[in-house]
This record gives sequence, C-alpha cells and structure tokens, in this order.
Amino acid sequence: MTAFDSTALSVVALIGLLAASAFFSSTEIAVFSLSRAWLDERVAANDGRASILAELRDDPHRLLVTLLVGNNVVNVAISSILAVLLADRFSGGVAVVLTTVVASSVVLVFGEILPKAYGLGHAEEWSLTTARAVWVVERLLLPVVVVFDVVTRRAGAMMGDPDIEEPYTDTDPTHAAGGEGAK
Repeated sequence: MTAFDSTALSVVALIGLLAASAFFSSTEIAVFSLSRAWLDERVAANDGRASILAELRDDPHRLLVTLLVGNNVVNVAISSILAVLLADRFSGGVAVVLTTVVASSVVLVFGEILPKAYGLGHAEEWSLTTARAVWVVERLLLPVVVVFDVVTRRAGAMMGDPDIEEPYTDTDPTHAAGGEGAK
C-alpha cells in the first residue's frame, strides 16, 4: 500500500471514529436526560424502541459504563491514528504536541460539545433512534463492560457512593420529560 493509500485510509478511519464518538456522547446525554415517566409512557404505547431503552435504563450504571467504554475506546483510537499520521511528518516532540492539540480540539468540538448539544436538544427521538445500537454495543463489549461495571461499583461502594449515576437518572414519575417535551 502506498503512503497516500494509508493516509487516505487513516483519514477515513478518523472520520468514522469521530462519528462513533459523537454517537456515544450524544446518546449518553440524551438517554440520561429523559424522565422515567416519559419513557414509561412510550413503553405503554407499545414503542419497541422504548422497550429496549427502558431495559437499558433499568441498569443505569451498566448503561453509563457501556457508553463510556465505547466513547473512550474510539477517542483513544483517534489519538493513536493521528499520532501515527503526524509522527511520519514531524519530529517526536512536535508530533506529540500536535496530536494532543489537534485530537483534543477535534474530539471536544465534534465528538463531545456539538453532539451533546444535539443529544440534549433532541433527547427523546435520539434516545429512541439509538437504543437498539446501544443494546448491540453493550452485547459486543460485554466482557469489557462487565469488568468495568464490577470494578466501578466496588470502587464506588468503597468510597461510600455506590450509585454515582443516580443523581442523573430521573426515577420520579411526576418529573417532566427531559427531552423536547420539556421545552
């Protein structure tokens, strides 16, 4: 493979990984901003996507671990690929600085800030749209998710806070929906 071919392939991989980062970030904020009451209404209306989402939300810690594992894997891969691309073109120290600045900037803007704004603004529909994909990701990453799930639950319990995500999950059925319906 020529240098151009590998560079083009790397750029395509970076774009795909950035899209995956955006997916995980937008889904995280969307799913955790929903009220349980809204979700229960959708399940009662026989929305199959809502049933999948409710199953995922039944264990918010595992759901959070799944989304964070997925997001961190793709963000580290972005940095790794970018480091290889830049190391071929710049000296070691310069390549490290450029990788840090470029990867951080691109991931923050296109993998975190803009996707989270989108996810928050379209929480209800986006959560339903991504529910099946998150369910699949959870199954694909199951061994890794289980390890981090157990480790973080135990670490949280040792710190006296076993349910760190609980303040961010709405279990009060009287609370207004967190997505578009709350505007």
